[in-house]
Amino acid sequence: MREIIAVFVLSVTAILTAWCGFESSKWGGEMSIEFSQASSARIRSLDYANEARAAKSVDLAIYTQWVDATARGDQAFADYVSARFPPAFAVAFASWQAAGENTKSPFAEPSYVPPGQVEAAKYSDLADEKFATALQSNQRGDNYAILTVLFALVLFFTAMSGRNKVLWAGWFLLGLGVAVAVFGSVILATYPVLV
Repeated sequence: MREIIAVFVLSVTAILTAWCGFESSKWGGEMSIEFSQASSARIRSLDYANEARAAKSVDLAIYTQWVDATARGDQAFADYVSARFPPAFAVAFASWQAAGENTKSPFAEPSYVPPGQVEAAKYSDLADEKFATALQSNQRGDNYAILTVLFALVLFFTAMSGRNKVLWAGWFLLGLGVAVAVFGSVILATYPVLV
């Protein structure tokens, strides 16, 4: 009777061990994909951030010309410069003047959003999200790997139960193996599956 139970436990545990190895591998692959997506999003975020910085530099150079013309009292040149403000800066400049020029410059206005700034923030958030998801996938793969070790322990206890000549010791080892197998199976049932 003990041998039949041992064979059954060994067979089921071998299948569960293979399943855990498969799932660990799948979650490892998912983690790699998500890390790649996080890197791609981070690169796009940096590209957009560079675009926003370049636009801000152009806006600053043009605004400096306007400040210089205004300080010299050359209103014709100041009007000429302000007519050529890029759209994003023109909105902030108009808000700044409408508010009585209370802040240091139009760059401090909430309405100042250089091209690329919104996209940079969006892709940065996406990169953070994908990175966190990749870490979660990594943990899931590790969890399955740990279960593989637990099921290997079941295989050890069950195999040793058949080698023991003392009847009670063999049943004890088999019972221990079954208990660990049930414990591992309950944990396995709570894990997400990726096929």
